[in-house]
Amino acid sequence: MDDFSVHKGELYCEEVPVARLAKAYGTPLYIYSQNTVLSHFRKIQSAFSELDPLICYSVKANSNLSILRLLARQGAGLDIVSQGELVRGQAVGVPYGKMVYAGVGKTEVEITAALRAGILMFNVESEPEARLINRVAGRCRKKARVAFRINPDVDARTHKYITTGKKENKFGLSISLAMDLFRQSRRLRNLEPVGIHMHIGSQITSATPYIQAIQRLKKMIADLRQQGFEIKYFNLGGGLGIIYDEERPQTAVEFARAVIPLIRPLNCRLILEPGRFIVGNAGILVTRVQYLKRGYLKTFAIVDAGMNDLIRPSLYHAYHRILPVSRRSRGKTVLTDIVGPICESGDFLGKDRHIPQLEPGDLLAVRSAGAYAMAMASNYNSRPRPAEVMVAGGRARVIRRRETINEMLEPELAALSKT
Repeated sequence: MDDFSVHKGELYCEEVPVARLAKAYGTPLYIYSQNTVLSHFRKIQSAFSELDPLICYSVKANSNLSILRLLARQGAGLDIVSQGELVRGQAVGVPYGKMVYAGVGKTEVEITAALRAGILMFNVESEPEARLINRVAGRCRKKARVAFRINPDVDARTHKYITTGKKENKFGLSISLAMDLFRQSRRLRNLEPVGIHMHIGSQITSATPYIQAIQRLKKMIADLRQQGFEIKYFNLGGGLGIIYDEERPQTAVEFARAVIPLIRPLNCRLILEPGRFIVGNAGILVTRVQYLKRGYLKTFAIVDAGMNDLIRPSLYHAYHRILPVSRRSRGKTVLTDIVGPICESGDFLGKDRHIPQLEPGDLLAVRSAGAYAMAMASNYNSRPRPAEVMVAGGRARVIRRRETINEMLEPELAALSKT
């Protein structure tokens, strides 16, 4: 599953003790295993190899340039949702022809930048967006390749904040609206409809919702071809789940075995957009205990990482396993909430955990923190964001240095100096 393991009571990332990294780089600290990132990418690549898919890593999961470059060197494309992510891809040498641009709120500036760069296609979410892309493409004297994102009204059986394929969600088009938009596109002369896109949610542990969605789109593709549309691409999206607690998600091989028989007859180039599956279990957040506070019902371990560093527990009530970096014998476990220094009751990393008796100065590792973790970090309470470190075998290097208070304040200080 990953390359974090315990040797003689000490947690290691690959061949490096985590405590050594915390001492060298401070806490809070994100640590990633390079081998885990690579092995999970290769699992997807191998499982779908017979279809030769374009694997577009979902940049929003973890946008660190070193991770993007690592995947680019494996031949990955990118699933992007902003001009900033477009520039990140450019910075690490991902060919624009391997980028697909998603998101419901693309601006005119963003569309212009992506068209001029020559991305593979836009995943179009609405009729107004299609018309804007058409106008911008005309102005740029470009032909914009597009796939229409279909909302198949399938329950992905995941958290309500990360389900995206039901009719009440803001994403995509119903099949009937999409068919009408395909027909309208004949009058939008600067659009080239080339594909169908779906993305039904995130942290999905079963192939069943994908199978239901593909079956609903199969007839649509056949109908479009009968009407003269050349459908070259089928974008299955991402959303494959990982283990946070006691989930039993499908493996890449099991997922591929379930959906390939449905995709093969579509006679389309397959695009996949994995994010969490590749990086989720490749990272941990290391934090240090500052205080122990005895409550009426339990103990509060107040640590130096907060919801600004990892918001998933507060935002989604997401579960992350938390364990001591050094496992020395301390007798019975204690009912403990691991909480941060932020002035919010929602500032917690874990609640009601039975963990060994802690002491101030102890290090804790928050597992499965490679996806939607540092990518969602903020400066709330005017706290600088953590450093990030990548481990490869017995070597570690900083891939993002710790933000300083001066760096955090610089845009405001620059404005203040002009008043």
